[in-house]
Amino acid sequence: MDVSYVNPFVVSTIETLQKMLNIEGKAGKLSLKDSSLHSYDVTGVIGLTGEAAGSICLSFPQEVAFKAVTALLGMPVTMMGDEVTDGIGELVNIVAGNAKQYLTKYNLSISLPKVVVGRNHSVASMSGVPTIVVPIVSSLGEFAMEISLKTPEVKK
Repeated sequence: MDVSYVNPFVVSTIETLQKMLNIEGKAGKLSLKDSSLHSYDVTGVIGLTGEAAGSICLSFPQEVAFKAVTALLGMPVTMMGDEVTDGIGELVNIVAGNAKQYLTKYNLSISLPKVVVGRNHSVASMSGVPTIVVPIVSSLGEFAMEISLKTPEVKK
């Protein structure tokens, strides 16, 4: 399994936190996801298509989502609503767009963001394609970046 595509998404997530939210973030230890259930409350999802296909998710506990959107908008957000879903959708859109520039060999297109809200929600990935989870630790709290991408077979 070639996971070289993961780093552009990690770098893009950290850069987006710095540039858009003015906070520092640090990536934790990568792991393979063993369930389609998220442990968090709000997940922004972007589909990826082209010479590779899959998705990227940013998944937040509700309070961290509120803090992230508050930092993005520059105004307090304390209740679930359009501001939160739009803000999380915009963050995952920025991350995917920035990472795409480093993955030109895959000729990726990104979908419009979708945001799923609720405890124990499920976001399915392509069958047989592993999902890599990267915990992101920030001053807002911890959240997860998940990437699942089926890349072309490498010919030896």
